[in-house]
Amino acid sequence: MLPAIGVGMDRSIDTKEINRRRRNTFLRWAAGAVGVGLLAWFGLRSLRPSADEDTLRIATVERGEVVNTVNATALVLPAFEEQINSPVATTIDEVLRTAGTEVAAGELLMKLDRDYVQLQLDGRRDQLAVKENSIGLLGLEYERDLQELTYNAEIKKLELSAARAQLADARRLLGVGGATQEEVEAAELAVQISELESKKLDNQLAYSHNSLAGRKRQLQLEVGMEEKEVSQLSRRLRETEVRAPRAGVITWVNENIGQQVTEGTALVRIADLGRYKVEGSASDRYADQLAVGLPVEVRTPTTRLSGRVTAILPEVTDNLVRFRVELDEPSHADLRPNLRAELYVITNRVDDVVRVKNGPAFRGGRLQSIFVVEGGEAVRREVQIGMRNGDFVEITDGLRPGDRIIISASDELERVTSFKLEE
Repeated sequence: MLPAIGVGMDRSIDTKEINRRRRNTFLRWAAGAVGVGLLAWFGLRSLRPSADEDTLRIATVERGEVVNTVNATALVLPAFEEQINSPVATTIDEVLRTAGTEVAAGELLMKLDRDYVQLQLDGRRDQLAVKENSIGLLGLEYERDLQELTYNAEIKKLELSAARAQLADARRLLGVGGATQEEVEAAELAVQISELESKKLDNQLAYSHNSLAGRKRQLQLEVGMEEKEVSQLSRRLRETEVRAPRAGVITWVNENIGQQVTEGTALVRIADLGRYKVEGSASDRYADQLAVGLPVEVRTPTTRLSGRVTAILPEVTDNLVRFRVELDEPSHADLRPNLRAELYVITNRVDDVVRVKNGPAFRGGRLQSIFVVEGGEAVRREVQIGMRNGDFVEITDGLRPGDRIIISASDELERVTSFKLEE
């Protein structure tokens, strides 16, 4: 009996052992699966894209003003600049002041060769003397001719009186039979001839008065013209000493001593650097948005200056439309001649809207895909934008004040929907 009982007990122990072993095997497999899962999860987490937060530009969404602007370029110019040109064709003898020098009114800047002008002036003075002498001679001839014509007219009047007396005597003698009809007719003819000759002399005398006076006036006009030429050449001779017409700063000077210059060639430019004006240029595709009176903002490296558009030039050059700007502070200390700066023409303005700082992440279009910071991650989100300028972008949908977004561009994260932020 005892061996049978021993065999049954051995069989019961084997079944429990098998179950235990099965449970242990299952647990080992479950633990392995969990380990593999955790390993896979941590592996995937470690393989997720990430970026250093310090290398990204992050901006906070807020409420405020946004203006719509047209981007342009500003060129700062002196409000007044005068150019001095060569008065005659000559050469540059001496340059006394250089560009950047501050000068007073009347200060000598440059000397030009004056020999050629002096020769011209001497020639004109000689011609003027000849003309004045001709007027003197004409006056003598005028007096002589008038005197002779006056004498001839008086003589002809006396001859006419004598002819009339003879006619009267012939008519009286014809009445008493002492003369014939033919003699009376001859006397009448002589009177008619004398009358016509007297009228002819009177007409000649009147014509001589007028013609000689006209010739004298013509010579006087010629003398006046010569005097003007002499005066002009005298002025040009003085201008060979180039002087500052007003106080200012020399912005440019022709320093090529000995160079031949023609009449009208630029020699010196003097500007009043106390006031400035601005000439703006923008792409012609914005031409329909520009208008006189629009406010502008000029940004120099150190300051921002406000102003208004005062004129729009009609011509388009190199696909650019140009316009003039008057600054509210034309004498600002940061302004310099020929300084180029950014210029923004404000075409529209809205207040109290959702906005965020502008950055490379905004690439145009009304619908934008940007990354929003959520805890330690950056998640891609679609947002709608409205007006924009160089400083701010209006957010019309997709963001709320207080949201933090990435405004810098990251090409390597272009295809991902989210990434980790590492501190």
